[in-house]
Amino acid sequence: MDEMPAIELLEAHHEFPGPYTFKAIGQVDNGFVARVIAAVRDELGEDVDPPFRVREAVGGRHVSVTLEPVVQTAEQVIRIYRRIRTTAGLVILW
Repeated sequence: MDEMPAIELLEAHHEFPGPYTFKAIGQVDNGFVARVIAAVRDELGEDVDPPFRVREAVGGRHVSVTLEPVVQTAEQVIRIYRRIRTTAGLVILW
C-alpha cells in the first residue's frame, strides 16, 4: 500500500480552514508551556494566544499543553509541528 505524503493525509482527514489539535508534553521547567504557546502564536502570526489547556502529570515531572488553534492550511499544520519540535524541554509531540 502506498503511503500518502503528510500534506495529502492532513487534507484527506481535516477540513481547512478549521481547528486543529496539537499536544506537546514536556519537562516542567521555567517557561516550557509559554514557549510552546508562543511558537504556535508566532507561526499563526497572531497577537493573542490560541485556545489551550495545561495539565501537570502526577508526580510533577511533566506537563502537557493541548492547543486548538484555527489553522488555514495543511502546510500551516506542518510548519507548526516543525516549530514546536524545536522547543526546549519537549518530550513528546502529537
